[in-house]
Amino acid sequence: MVERIFSFPPVVDERARVLIAGTAPSVKSLEHGQFYGHPQNYFWRVVYALFGDEGTRAIAPDGERGIAGHAAGDVRPYLAPNSDYGERLDFLQAHRLALWDVIFSCEREGSLDVNIKAELPNDIPGLLERYPGIRCIAFNGSKAFDTFRKHYGKGTSALPREVALLKLPSTSPIPTKHMRSLEDRVAAWRAIVPYAAGEV
Repeated sequence: MVERIFSFPPVVDERARVLIAGTAPSVKSLEHGQFYGHPQNYFWRVVYALFGDEGTRAIAPDGERGIAGHAAGDVRPYLAPNSDYGERLDFLQAHRLALWDVIFSCEREGSLDVNIKAELPNDIPGLLERYPGIRCIAFNGSKAFDTFRKHYGKGTSALPREVALLKLPSTSPIPTKHMRSLEDRVAAWRAIVPYAAGEV
């Protein structure tokens, strides 16, 4: 019998401007009790690459090169994520980001999104009602985006107000045709920066 899994409570406060919405916690995330708890997932490295202070940047542990578009051989190091999960959450919230999953509970064998069945959604409209500063939902991968639309429609009519809906590439370490490295994901996820900064 496939075990039913449950999402974590949201990480959010009144400063939040961007809600980053995944699908459901992976097996490793559930083991560690942490959002994006698999050490190979790119999520935390992307967040620190986008919002790390230029003056304190350090070469990321995986040694990958910097922002796409720089001259060949030009290395722009990223700020490495803090090893302490609580510190990572503080960093995230200080930059006006919130975390939750689209799915409240589901049946899933393993960690792959394609194995998700019988899902029940989280109350994203209710969260937006409680935190009016959120102006954008950034979906971590196609499955999160498609699941949201399945339960709440293709627009924002089911939400308490207009928010931007951004479908972003998954931070899963599994390579795709267009997303093969950290820098590929950093370039794509840069779309959330103006929303976090309150520029849009």
